[in-house]
Amino acid sequence: MPSAIYAEGLVKAFGGVTALDGVDLDVPEGTVLGLLGPNGAGKTTVVRVLATLIRADRGRAVVAGVDVLKKPEEVRRRIGLAGQFAAVDDYLTGRENLEMVGRLYQLNKRTAKARAVELLERFNLADAGDRTAKTYSGGMRRRLDLAAALVVSPPVMFMDEPTTGLDPRNRQQMWEVVQELVAGGTTLLLTTQYLEEADHLAHDICVIDHGKVIARGTSDQLKTRTGGERVELVVRERKHLAAAVEVMRSFGKSEVTVEHHARKVIAPVSGGAVLLAEVIRELDARGIQIDDIGLRRPTLDDVFIALTGHVTETSKGNREQEVVTS
Repeated sequence: MPSAIYAEGLVKAFGGVTALDGVDLDVPEGTVLGLLGPNGAGKTTVVRVLATLIRADRGRAVVAGVDVLKKPEEVRRRIGLAGQFAAVDDYLTGRENLEMVGRLYQLNKRTAKARAVELLERFNLADAGDRTAKTYSGGMRRRLDLAAALVVSPPVMFMDEPTTGLDPRNRQQMWEVVQELVAGGTTLLLTTQYLEEADHLAHDICVIDHGKVIARGTSDQLKTRTGGERVELVVRERKHLAAAVEVMRSFGKSEVTVEHHARKVIAPVSGGAVLLAEVIRELDARGIQIDDIGLRRPTLDDVFIALTGHVTETSKGNREQEVVTS
C-alpha cells in the first residue's frame, strides 16, 4: 500500500534543545497512525514539520506524494490541520468562519455556504451557527476548529490532540467523524493524550519520547510486548485485602499491586482461565468475598508507562497504588 505520509531521519532543534532526533514514520494511505508520547516528547513538532509550519533541520518528508521541504505550498493544498487550540475568528459567526475557510480554499460561494451548513449540522453547531465565535464555549470552539479543518475533505489530515476539551459525548462524535473520513480514503496522523482514543482509532501506533521513536506497531503488538496477563480482583471488604494478597502470592507471584481506595488486588499471572478458576476456588475456601474478578490483558496505559516511565496527563491522579513485594 502506498505511503501517504513518509518521514526519514527528521531532526529539529530549538536553541540547545533537540525536539526531534531522527524520527522515521510511514503511514499507508487510508489508515490512522496514533502518535503517543509524554508532554514535550516531540509529537507537536512532528506535526508542525509535516504540515510545513516549521522546517526540519535535517531529514526528508513526503506528504500526499509531495516533498515537504521542496514544495511546502503544494503540500498545504493537500492537507488539513486541527491543532491543540481552536484557530477561529472570534468576531465572525460559526457559519462565517466555515464559509471563509471554504473561500480561502477557492470553493465558489455557493459550495462554501453548502459545506458550512453540512459541517455545522455534523458537529452539533447548527443552533449556534449565526452566533459570533467569541460567545462559544471551549468545547464548541474545538468543534468549530475541527469542522474548519474538514471543509475541503483533504486526502491527508493532521490532528494534534483534537479532542482535548471535549466532553465524552462530543469526543465519541469526533471518533465517528474520523472513522467516516478514513473509510472515505483520508489518511490521518493523530496525536493524543487519550490512550483509549488511540486504541479505538489507530491502525498503528508510534510511541515517541525525547524526540525519538521508541516503539511502533499495532495496539495488540505493543500490548503483547509489554507483558502477559494479570488477575484483577476487588474484595467486598477492605479487611480482606491482606488475605487476598496472600492468595495471589500462593500462586507463585512475588509482586502484587494493591489499590487500597478501590479494594483492588492486581497480580501478573500465567495460566489463563485455568489459573483464574483456581484463584476463585482458593478465595472461596478462605471465605474471602469478592465484588469483581477478571483476567486482564495489558492496556495502552500499561504500554505507555512501560515504555516512557510516565503516565499520560489524563491519567495523573488516577493511580493511588501501593506495590507489595515479598
